[in-house]
Amino acid sequence: MENKDYLEEARKYGYIQENQVWLKPFMNFPARQVGEVKDVEEESLQYFAYRFETFREKVNALLKKIEESENKGSFLMKVMHLKEQVEKYDALGDFEGVYNQLTQAENEIKASISRNRDKNLAAKIALITEAETLQDSVDWKGTTEKLKELRLNWIKTGPVDKAIAEEIEVRFRNAVENFFTRKKEFFEDKQSMLNRILDKYKDLIAKSEAVQNSDDWEGTTQKLKEFQQQWKEIGGNLPRKTSNDLWNKFRKAHNHFFDRLKEHINQTKNESKDRYFEDNLSRKRKLAEEAEGLLTVDIQQAVPKAKELQAAWKKVGPVKGEESDKLWERFIVACDKVFELSSLEHYLRKRNLAGKANPAEQNHARMNALRDFIKSDKQELEVLETNLGKLADTPGNEAFRSMLQGKIKNFNRKIKTKQELIEMLKTQ
Repeated sequence: MENKDYLEEARKYGYIQENQVWLKPFMNFPARQVGEVKDVEEESLQYFAYRFETFREKVNALLKKIEESENKGSFLMKVMHLKEQVEKYDALGDFEGVYNQLTQAENEIKASISRNRDKNLAAKIALITEAETLQDSVDWKGTTEKLKELRLNWIKTGPVDKAIAEEIEVRFRNAVENFFTRKKEFFEDKQSMLNRILDKYKDLIAKSEAVQNSDDWEGTTQKLKEFQQQWKEIGGNLPRKTSNDLWNKFRKAHNHFFDRLKEHINQTKNESKDRYFEDNLSRKRKLAEEAEGLLTVDIQQAVPKAKELQAAWKKVGPVKGEESDKLWERFIVACDKVFELSSLEHYLRKRNLAGKANPAEQNHARMNALRDFIKSDKQELEVLETNLGKLADTPGNEAFRSMLQGKIKNFNRKIKTKQELIEMLKTQ
């Protein structure tokens, strides 16, 4: 929608009074103030008309999800929430039409919920029948997985009429619990058979503790890995507390040795690490210098070279200290200038401004174009900062807040880059 269309929509549904933007009354809702005139009345009206389009897009997106979803009942609260927002959302537009759309969706969802209760009852009766068939099974593993699946399906199945909900819930739960009670009793009778497994675990713990202080780093590492593999292969179904106690003793011996190994490796690698960080620092300095030097290269050659430098930067390892951030800022600003100049030349060629014979005229055209770009960037920045200022300070908005802050930072850097390019062109 063009700005003039937004203005027409705004005047259709709103007006200016005493430097305030008002929404006209509709349905049973009285006229209300939705904002204030910042600078120009028309721009303020357009802004609140644009806000309405954003709100309507949100409503349309929800209606589309409802239409495509099989579980329409899950959207009821969202629809009712949006209906509440109609009364207080600060914008100018056809709120009555949106309200009617949401009301129709609400009614359809409620009707769908009613229809689904009969379907849910049939589905739960089928789950009960299957669970009762399985409750006497002796296929402990297979039936356990099947009953877990039935319980998951039971949870996923929607509600039924309250009058019979408790009755069918008890019937299903009894069938499932009957099986698991029998399973528990069966494995309790097998406890005597697990003593051999317990002895295997204890033997691996003793062997691990015997070598935990060894200085044969390579040989002991191999032994402990073999012990770990043997531990996994024992299997068994020991009580959880017993299993946890055994595992903690086994892991303690292994952790003791590998902590000593890690300390040994760190001691021997400190010097090589320092050389590694210094080498990365030197490489990144060189890449930053090369990026800065691209401003003196023909732009057609500079752009692919800048991309090569960016790819090379990603392959360089980390750098210690504060200089890491400073080098990154220096490098990215230099690359930004190359890409901005490339965009600038493309812009001038499209408008037949790049072929001016007089270099002074060419630079003048470039500076004017950059000023126009800066103006556009500042407008975008103002919208972002306004949206950030209006964002509620709640945990649910943190991701969106971070996104806005990142965009604001990028726009500030873009504006600064263009301003520096203007200063550079002035000296040419």
